[in-house]
Amino acid sequence: MSNSVEGVEKYRAISPAEFFYKYREIAGFSNPVRALYQTVRELYENALDATDAHGILPDVKIAIRKVDEIQEYYRVTVEDNGIGLPPDVVPNAFGKVLFSSKYVLKQTRGMYGLGVKMAVLYGQMTTGRPVEVITSKQGFKRIYYFKLRIDVNRNEPVILEKGTWRKTRDWHGTIVSITLEGDWARAKPKIMEYLQRSVVVTPYANIIFITPENEIIYYPRAISILPRPPVEVKPHPFGVDLEMLKQMRDLNTSETVKDLLIKNFQSVGESTATEVLSRAGVDPSKPAGSLSEDELLRIVNAIKGFENLRPPSAKAISPLGREIIVAGLSRMFKPEFVEAVTRRPQVYHGHPFIVEAGIAYGGGTPLGEADKPVILRYANKIPLLYDEGSDVTTFVVKEDVNWANYSIVFPAPLVVLVHVCSTKIPFKGVGKESIADVPEIRREIRLALMEVLRKLKIYLVRKAREEEVKRRVVLLAKYIPEIARSLHTIVRGEDGINQDLLEQRLAEIVAKRAGIPLEEVVKSLETVEIGT
Repeated sequence: MSNSVEGVEKYRAISPAEFFYKYREIAGFSNPVRALYQTVRELYENALDATDAHGILPDVKIAIRKVDEIQEYYRVTVEDNGIGLPPDVVPNAFGKVLFSSKYVLKQTRGMYGLGVKMAVLYGQMTTGRPVEVITSKQGFKRIYYFKLRIDVNRNEPVILEKGTWRKTRDWHGTIVSITLEGDWARAKPKIMEYLQRSVVVTPYANIIFITPENEIIYYPRAISILPRPPVEVKPHPFGVDLEMLKQMRDLNTSETVKDLLIKNFQSVGESTATEVLSRAGVDPSKPAGSLSEDELLRIVNAIKGFENLRPPSAKAISPLGREIIVAGLSRMFKPEFVEAVTRRPQVYHGHPFIVEAGIAYGGGTPLGEADKPVILRYANKIPLLYDEGSDVTTFVVKEDVNWANYSIVFPAPLVVLVHVCSTKIPFKGVGKESIADVPEIRREIRLALMEVLRKLKIYLVRKAREEEVKRRVVLLAKYIPEIARSLHTIVRGEDGINQDLLEQRLAEIVAKRAGIPLEEVVKSLETVEIGT
């Protein structure tokens, strides 16, 4: 029997950092173009989460600098005026994959504890340069500096330098700099598009962007209203599974199983917990730590079949609101018509979600394609640029809406904005670029679009009616000079009556009957007279 080395399988465990180092494409760092775009996106979204989610109007500065004359190395720096980070948290926040403050049940822009660490890893493997962080919290008297890298094998931060100095002004926030290999020439269009789409839903932010060519792009704050901040909540029973219940059991071994349900879930009180456990055949006074896997499974199934539970709380999600969407679309496109709607909270798989929709029509709004409008997709306030064809919003726009019913003929100067916010967005991949076709979400998107499109139709019908009236006024104005001349001949000799006065009176009659300003009739009359 052969014992050759070739026939022996080798087994070993790898750390999360090593896994994503080897398979960086999963997180969107597949090449220098995507990596530069993804780095800007991750740092910028962290800056917004550190500000608006905490009631701070964002001031964010993004700078990309070329730092090597030969190599395509770029230094991406993002500064915010957010809540800052405690110094003891900084190393893990930037040097440990899957370490995050976002593993809680409330809406955040990111949730994997992965994005910024992937940027650090990519920079580390392409340029060998560490990440640099400067931060200070509100009320702190000192500013803290760190230069660190990630130990890939151990998934641990390695601090290369650190320092601190006293504040000379009341600054708070975070400055992060990552140097990586990039391709600015090819990444520029996507980065610019991302920022433009982002400022549509953050008109309350001041954004400064400095390009490698030293071009300064400034998006000033257009509104001082912030979205309602999300609040952390307990999980809803409809979202529970066996593993979640096991974890709760292991963390609350001394509690009774009844108290376990009441304290760890929303929408569960004394009577609900008692009835669920009765259906599961489990003694309510039994210690949670002694629950068997079979008992836990019976509890899960009893919860799934319980129909009288209140829906999940919407406090954990933060919709933009009509004012912010209207302000953002108005600033970006300067349309002739703009409208937005925020739907009531709904639920999918035990997770609350809200769908918002906005439309901009005419004015500076760009033309859409031959079969659909320009679509702006957002998830938890994040613009989604890639994989549009596989997104549920695209399915609704192309398959579920009869545009002819709303007086829309493509190509049309129409932008459609759809924002889905939830404690758990059902993304189709780790890259978080498209939302899966979940029936509950698809239905809400369709209803939201129908609601704003009905308002657009009212506007278009009224506009068409006004244009028809104007056309008829122009037609009538054509005859006013001739009628005035005839009347002047009839009343000739009467004091104070001349042809100009008669034309003025006739124009007033036409304006009153048509219900339009006199100036419009006079303008049409002047055009006719010039023509004749």
